[in-house]
Amino acid sequence: MLYRKTWIDEHIGELPQWQQHAYTHFSNMMVDDQQPYPCVPGIQGFLKDTLRFGFAGDPRNAESIEELATFLQDYGEISRGTGDYASLVVFFDSEELNGTSTEQYEDLFWSVLNRVHELDETPWPDEISKDPHDHTWEFCFNGEPYFAFCATPAHDARKSRHFPYLLLAFQPRWVFDKINSSTPFGQKLKKVIRKRLAEFDEIDVHPSLKWYGQEDNHEWEQYFLRDDDSSLSKCPFLNSLKKLKS
Repeated sequence: MLYRKTWIDEHIGELPQWQQHAYTHFSNMMVDDQQPYPCVPGIQGFLKDTLRFGFAGDPRNAESIEELATFLQDYGEISRGTGDYASLVVFFDSEELNGTSTEQYEDLFWSVLNRVHELDETPWPDEISKDPHDHTWEFCFNGEPYFAFCATPAHDARKSRHFPYLLLAFQPRWVFDKINSSTPFGQKLKKVIRKRLAEFDEIDVHPSLKWYGQEDNHEWEQYFLRDDDSSLSKCPFLNSLKKLKS
């Protein structure tokens, strides 16, 4: 089930305790005027009620991956009707993962993407490269390309990627049609986000953060940012390429 902000605000007491905690923390993060969260589109999406939320179980379990697949399936059918600043935000019940390192969360994140991809019955879009090391690649589900974002409890210095539960957000690629390096608004927004990142995090902006479509950009490197400036040398999604449908 996908939730709207307005519904959760009115019925939050009906949710399990961990879901209440996850949403409340997210809400406080989005409306914090003292230390503004760097993702301006995310804040606007939250305030304008264009985000959709899902709650899934333990990310290690197959049932939770099936839940995520259902969320993505349902979201793909409604996202264009939700507004310009659209995103699907999924909170996972990860309380049993206390003590998990960022490296272990990184492995878990890619495991989640690989496993949910295996449940995708729709052919990979022709216009999106199947090679993650191509600058036009993006994660896709049910024919829709998404920028995937991951935050974890293990992130410390990179506070913009810290969250008390495993959090995955999926931003439809069409959202960036007006927010990219070729538009004045996109160029201005990039400066604002970079400035906020520098103030929010206790570490410099990660070198992998670039624009989609740049020939030296690889989207997968931005999905999971480590708590330092390092990156994996090869995209773990390659393990699923042989499963891509044509």
